Amino acid sequence: MKHKPLREQVIVITGASSGIGLATARMAAERGARVVMAARSGDALARIRAEIEGIGGKAIDVVADVGRRADVQAVADRAEATFGGFDTWVNVAGGSIYGRLREISDADHERLVQTNFWGTVYGSLVATEHLRQHGGALINVGSIASDLAFPFQGMYAASKHAVKGFTDALRMELMYEKAPVSVTLIKPASIDTPLPQRARNYMDREPSLPPPIYPPEEVANAILHAAVHPQRDIFVGGAGKAFTAGKEFAPGAYDYLAPAIIALQKRASAPRNPDGALHAPVAAGEMRGDPPLPVMRTSAYTRATLHPLAAAAGLVGIGAATALAVLSNAPGRRRPL
Repeated sequence: MKHKPLREQVIVITGASSGIGLATARMAAERGARVVMAARSGDALARIRAEIEGIGGKAIDVVADVGRRADVQAVADRAEATFGGFDTWVNVAGGSIYGRLREISDADHERLVQTNFWGTVYGSLVATEHLRQHGGALINVGSIASDLAFPFQGMYAASKHAVKGFTDALRMELMYEKAPVSVTLIKPASIDTPLPQRARNYMDREPSLPPPIYPPEEVANAILHAAVHPQRDIFVGGAGKAFTAGKEFAPGAYDYLAPAIIALQKRASAPRNPDGALHAPVAAGEMRGDPPLPVMRTSAYTRATLHPLAAAAGLVGIGAATALAVLSNAPGRRRPL
């Protein structure tokens, strides 16, 4: 299945006021797409829309809480009223909680699942009702936590596991119906976004992300690639793929990494904003965070998976060059002067 070029598409992005959602909105607009941005932070969305319009792009912003189905439906209705519909829907909105599972309140757990899981469910079901008739792409942003557990982010991992199960089941149902809709699950590793600073934090330290950390533009590029050239799953960050494969090979051994994983999620400084943005929008409008470690420039692994034929050709070329070098140095073979 192949979809329209980006310059001919209308793309809906939830969680567009910060992090991966903001990176995707900016990149989509730069590539000529019309963008429908949704988030809880109205002021931040208005600034981002003005920024996009300032470079000649087209965008609208809709204040919405993805944890409420009526709000999600309102986003789709605005896209229909303004642009006549949409071609790609991207579910990005989400958050996290840092702390021991037994210490976190039921209200916080419920709110996280309402945003991460039910927000994705509502977005997916609303989007596919439209896309069934017109064709297009549904793209859900999961995480390597869709396949791995992270102690001290236990409910985040649980919600992303649930997103994976829901996304896979929905894809199968759409295939059974022969609906012209592609469904992609994006699985980022640690990404340089404000997610740690916006998370609800029960720890006595400021939260952090385990290295290596990749730029949000890598995720945005993968999302927009899938909007035109669908793929079932896309890992963003080769380290994430390696950890997932290692866990599948030796799940018991992965469990013993708990002390290291917990340590890597703590910075040396005291918490700055323990409440975060779990229940109310705060500090929106930033694409990147402030990790204490250097951020990778790109992910060679992800770039290769987006263009598998080019990657295969490169491997063949490397193999041919290697074989030629071996043969040219074989015993008894004369070397050119």
